[in-house]
Amino acid sequence: MDYDPVRHAVSDRQLGHFPSGRDVSVTVHRYAGGDGPTVFVQAAQHGIELNGPAALRRLHDRLVDAEIAGTVVAVPVTNPIAFDHRSYLTPEAYDAFHSNFNRIWPGDSNGSFQERLVANLWPLVEESDAAVDLHTGMPEMLEHVRFSRADDDARALAEAFGTEVLLADDDAVGDDAVGDDAVDDEFSGKFRLAAAQAGVPAITAELSNSRTVTRSAVQSGVDGVLNVLRRLDVLDGPRASTPDQQLLRDDTPRVVAEESGLFELRSDLGVGDEVSAGEELGAVFDPASFERLETVTASAAGVLYSASRGGVVVTGERIVSIATVP
Repeated sequence: MDYDPVRHAVSDRQLGHFPSGRDVSVTVHRYAGGDGPTVFVQAAQHGIELNGPAALRRLHDRLVDAEIAGTVVAVPVTNPIAFDHRSYLTPEAYDAFHSNFNRIWPGDSNGSFQERLVANLWPLVEESDAAVDLHTGMPEMLEHVRFSRADDDARALAEAFGTEVLLADDDAVGDDAVGDDAVDDEFSGKFRLAAAQAGVPAITAELSNSRTVTRSAVQSGVDGVLNVLRRLDVLDGPRASTPDQQLLRDDTPRVVAEESGLFELRSDLGVGDEVSAGEELGAVFDPASFERLETVTASAAGVLYSASRGGVVVTGERIVSIATVP
């Protein structure tokens, strides 16, 4: 490979306009070196997921003095509207139909407000050879990387990223995405799947701890992206050591609250614990009358990889996620 000193360029990419006429735009960093693949990295599709942008700032410090083969394109804040409102989703006042940025890829140039924003960002993805989407989950979550089980190239990137847990989704891609194997409508339009359909292997890294910058999570993001770049020979040198990895499958129904109230997880349970189908996980209480409204049980046997330790929940809200061991 021909590793050349990085040429760094930063630009604003206009995605659309607010009603006031002000631009909706994102900042794009481009790190170009010798001949090689183009890798697209983005963060903050959801406005409260802060460890991704923090990781890309530290990655910038590493890349500007590096020699690379290829190009890295980084968008630190993909959804500036949600970020500025300090909101997970884009406020419905901007787009009542599509408030979740990560359900409308590759966008629609004739669609709703957010669909048009995504469509104007999509060309950066299409021209890439691989993609990393940085997210941040709940504090009570096993840090992991998601990939489509049928995509061997994405699995190689996920393994290289280096989290202890790899989470394989049963999302079908390419010609297999038909019939019973097609993606559930609830999750169609995810960035990772749209990229795969365009021939760009992509992974979703779920770092820990939304709403706050957590140094350990940020470092995981930096190390993970660097590992991916070394796996693709964009950067020279050995990858950082990774722990023994556990492969899990995200193939069980999410556990949701059937009643609104105050949820408490069973005191002796935590993420990483194995549970059996039907096992009691906690309960939802009426905070005023103290009545137990619902006993929450496991939807299947497996490993509890994400959970709400406790708090106010509404009917239909996800409170626990379980993955199975292949």
